Amino acid sequence: MDLTKLLKPKSVAVIGASEKEGFGGDVCRNILTYVKDRSRVYFVHPKRDQVFGVPCHKSILDIEDTVDLMIICTSQKTVVPLLRDGAKKGVGGAVVFASGYGEVGTDEGRANEKELIETGEELGIAIMGPNCAGFVNYIDDVQAFAFISEKRDRKGSVGVVSQSGQLCLSLMECPSMRFSYCISAGNGKAVQMEDYMDYLVDDENTKVVSIYIEGVKNTEKFAAVLKKAAQKKKPVIILKTGRSAKGGAIAASHTGSLAGSDKSFDAVLKKFGAIRVDDLEELMAMSSMMATMPSIPEKATFTSMSLSGGETGICADVGSQYNLEFPDFEPETLASLKEQLPSYATPNNPLDMTATLSYDEDLFAEALRTVMRDPNIGMVLVGYTLLLEIADPAIHYMYKGIEKVVKEGSCKPIALLPFAENTRNPEYSTKLFEIGVPILPPTVYAFKLLRYLSDFIEYHAETKTLELAPGKPASKNSYALSEFNSKKELEQYGVAVPKAIIAASLEEAIAFTKGKDTPFAMKIESADILHKSDVGGVKLNISGEEAVTKAYNEIMESVTAKRPDAKINGILISPMLKAGVEMIIGVNNDPQFGPMIMVGMGGVFVELFKDVALYPAPLNHEEALEMLKSLKSFKLLTGYRGSQPCDIDALCDTIVGISKYASENKDELKELDINPIFVYPEGEGVGVADALIVKYEK
Repeated sequence: MDLTKLLKPKSVAVIGASEKEGFGGDVCRNILTYVKDRSRVYFVHPKRDQVFGVPCHKSILDIEDTVDLMIICTSQKTVVPLLRDGAKKGVGGAVVFASGYGEVGTDEGRANEKELIETGEELGIAIMGPNCAGFVNYIDDVQAFAFISEKRDRKGSVGVVSQSGQLCLSLMECPSMRFSYCISAGNGKAVQMEDYMDYLVDDENTKVVSIYIEGVKNTEKFAAVLKKAAQKKKPVIILKTGRSAKGGAIAASHTGSLAGSDKSFDAVLKKFGAIRVDDLEELMAMSSMMATMPSIPEKATFTSMSLSGGETGICADVGSQYNLEFPDFEPETLASLKEQLPSYATPNNPLDMTATLSYDEDLFAEALRTVMRDPNIGMVLVGYTLLLEIADPAIHYMYKGIEKVVKEGSCKPIALLPFAENTRNPEYSTKLFEIGVPILPPTVYAFKLLRYLSDFIEYHAETKTLELAPGKPASKNSYALSEFNSKKELEQYGVAVPKAIIAASLEEAIAFTKGKDTPFAMKIESADILHKSDVGGVKLNISGEEAVTKAYNEIMESVTAKRPDAKINGILISPMLKAGVEMIIGVNNDPQFGPMIMVGMGGVFVELFKDVALYPAPLNHEEALEMLKSLKSFKLLTGYRGSQPCDIDALCDTIVGISKYASENKDELKELDINPIFVYPEGEGVGVADALIVKYEK
């Protein structure tokens, strides 16, 4: 859908213009306050000749001009007729503030919403809302916003889309936020959140796309937009509610119980390199930082330059909490700093500069140049708490020193790092912004944001499979495959399953095992029994005819007694796998995002430690390896405490095979578990001990 006339209109009509408080009056107030050129802004009200001294038209049809955008400030019942009038004047976009649509939860509301959407589609009008607060285009000076805020310059490069109008207002009230667009999408039924995101990712004036979202409506469009942003390396920062999901059906597999929909959302963002923040403060601060810096640091490595040992210690401690990298300075850097700093100072990273240099702009600038020249450093943090009222003159000299270095060019990104929350001095906040130096929040927030930044720097779109595989199951009902049939399906995708037979009788079991020295695993073979051990359906390390006979009879007797309803295919017999590092590979088919691949420590430990990684299918070998490296238990695969390194390549190949199976069967697969899968020493591959596939009924 073309959003040009909606978001970049050349002419605007305010329908229901008024001097009263409310949508009609507040939109007019914002226009009169902020819009400099109002030559093609028209107020419309059937019963008024003027509003705030501005001539008023009785109808949009009376305007002697084409109109791109209608801002409809009237009630729900008037909206559709007004859209039809607007179409006659060339309207291509409309902001609808009215409520009374799907959000009220009634049949009438849903019918109103359906009519609104269909009318917009019929007339070719992109509709913002309904039940929204409108938008501001700060680049082109377009005001279609219904809330009043303090008058100040907010023009910048952060493009905001929010499903909450109040959050939009909160963002606008933040002094550090500067926008290209601020959009309150409301219900987002006609033009959806994903459409606005797409527009902003393409917009050359938008450097950072910041989103408040309550849920994804169009998965394919969402993925396509994130893919485009990843390839452009344009930051997308998302605040989404719904981390604490309640209820839900109990899953048949471990994977299903560990892979909730919100975790799937996190995994999707990780795949596409988008940044998820936890609250509004993080959204504001992260957006401001990313937009203010002239460029993204080339390396995710930092130095802090503080004025005291206490501040330096805080940087070291809090930075370590978020695994930030403060690399050692090169010998040349240390030597140079020793010459510049007082004799009692010991240069390290983080750096205690002492306060001496902060009162001389040239000395401060030279110290800044010195640490910037160090090839190990990607970004410089200047530790200083900027107060509302300037008492100590240090900031005057520090700013001048920073300004000198910035204006010399080839400057690495710099940020000011305060150590306590205060109202910031507006003069220096503006000066720092103008030279591309963001002011971060205090340390705990700041270093968390720098962790997000580090992940963004280290993300490389060219190494990812930037696709999702959302499925469309034909039914909500499901059924499980037996272990034998599950393994047979996976074997076709390169999964290393051991040779096995189903013994329908004791005689077949004896015949298969006779004369073989290898011990065997014997398990009940039934699609009705998912947890075989619970019913006495598993016997391990069985060898010899007598032991086979005993195991066969005990399994059948126990299962028959405990699960008389189960359909028994026989006893699954396979050679015992040798011991290895136990892992789990699973799939949970998220109803919105499609198959999610899970990998983690296997056996009984999967539920105990919950050390798992989740990632959307499809994925490649490099992404599989990245999943493994994210596990706390990854050391077990690398030769921990003298053990042999495991065949990580074979494990990655298996993960990729499972991903391919899941993607190609996305409409049928519900859940999948391989638990445990034994990982053997390098060159010896893996072994699948157990497998479960749950499918949707067709």
